[in-house]
Amino acid sequence: MARNLAPKRKFRYGGGITDLVGTVNAAERIIKRFGGQTALAALLGKRQSTIQHWAKTGRVPAQWHQPLIALARQRGVVLEPKDFVSSTAREIRPAGGKLGILIVGLGAVATTFIAGVENARRKRARPIGSITQMGTIRLGKRTEGRMPLIKEFVPLAELDDLVFGAWDPIPDNAYESALKCGVLDRHEHVDPIADFLKSIKPMPAVFDQFYVKRLQGTNVKRGNTKLELAEQIRKDIRDFKSKNGCDRLVMIWAASTEIFMEESEPHRNLESFEAAMEANDERIAPSMLYGYAAIMEGVPFANGAPNLTADTPALLKLAIDKDVPICGKDFKTGQTLIKTVLSPMFKARMLGVAGWYSTNILGNRDGEVLDDPESFKTKEESKLGVLEHILQPDLYPELYGDLYHKVRINYYPPRRDNKEGWDNIDIFGWLGYPMQIKVDFLCRDSILAAPLVLDLALFLDLAKRAGLKGIQEWLSFYFKSPQHAPGLYPEHDLFIQQTKLKNTLRWLMGEEQITHLGIEYYEVDEA
Repeated sequence: MARNLAPKRKFRYGGGITDLVGTVNAAERIIKRFGGQTALAALLGKRQSTIQHWAKTGRVPAQWHQPLIALARQRGVVLEPKDFVSSTAREIRPAGGKLGILIVGLGAVATTFIAGVENARRKRARPIGSITQMGTIRLGKRTEGRMPLIKEFVPLAELDDLVFGAWDPIPDNAYESALKCGVLDRHEHVDPIADFLKSIKPMPAVFDQFYVKRLQGTNVKRGNTKLELAEQIRKDIRDFKSKNGCDRLVMIWAASTEIFMEESEPHRNLESFEAAMEANDERIAPSMLYGYAAIMEGVPFANGAPNLTADTPALLKLAIDKDVPICGKDFKTGQTLIKTVLSPMFKARMLGVAGWYSTNILGNRDGEVLDDPESFKTKEESKLGVLEHILQPDLYPELYGDLYHKVRINYYPPRRDNKEGWDNIDIFGWLGYPMQIKVDFLCRDSILAAPLVLDLALFLDLAKRAGLKGIQEWLSFYFKSPQHAPGLYPEHDLFIQQTKLKNTLRWLMGEEQITHLGIEYYEVDEA
């Protein structure tokens, strides 16, 4: 009797690791389709030892993907890009114990996030806007009807297991800060959890007004060198973990936008970076000290501001060497979120864009900081890059080559956290006839940002437990200016980003990638 080599799967949502028995890796499956190692080596003109290495590692190098697909077409072999991705689940450590979320900045975003999680834990409110808590993921074919909640599909930390800590140059506790920021209704969402919020007191922050001109603070660390300050942050991390009995930590930068900086010599490698910290070099900003400290302590790090932080060669290599996942940068919340939805539509329908004028008014601490030209320059660089990368004017010069893109941010204190973003978009269609779209987005900046902080914390923790390290481009869904591998352009299209995120979760759990080809539903069996 022939042995059944079909995969045997033990699977349950939210159960940690998917167990696959008797499977072959992606490279072996591809090699088999071409008749085996000897046959494929001959077809490619390569040594058989090269093909053996592919089979052993389970990976076909990226430069061979297109040649193999072309060869498959010539020989009538079925081969798709998704076939190069392993369908074997990664080993993921369980999400047991407490997860500490350390937030740099205890302002509007942080307090809205913390209060929101606590209200959700007490069943007083729903975590609306959080993909990890409310999103579903399709598995397999549409006809299978498998659509579990993401939190039941991948092993994420539970809300009840989250512990919060923060740094801020202003000494207000989370309750005082939440009241001053005025994002949440005091009587409905703040006072009922007052004792909890009052227990979260910010640790002294690394703060230098040179980098954030419009803020002042008294709850500030002192040290002779920036390296010494970084070591103080590392001690804070260790002490917080011990005091709160945390099994794992993540760190999120939710503090203000620093002045514009470009990558330079101190950022090239770790030796130069540490020497620059020791020398108090101005090119080492406070956010970099937090990124360095987190990575040195093995803590995943996300940058929610557009600062130059962990996106430097020195810290990127350090993250890889220390097996730490990192991502950034600049939370994608209001106006840029709208741009990453509308601009893919224009390109998909080949509609031209002559101009895109964007202006914002906001009155929170973020608006005050961005009223400084040096900090605004950092934010402007983040916002302006979106349209160029999505619309690709080099490929479509007649449609987007002369696009005029202007971004303005105005500090208007009466608006507080209720940011308003106006967009005037001049487009043109058939035969060049002009049209206009106007958008007035009256949003609440921190309400949109808070669920992003939750998702990033839980997904970064998942990445760490799955053994992922370095840039996590699959989390670009959450950022205006996504970190990406050198040599690649960043992917800004929200829907491509969503597909990348969900396909990464499928890959982690050993599920088939979804390409939305769908031809199998219409193939006719002529037998």
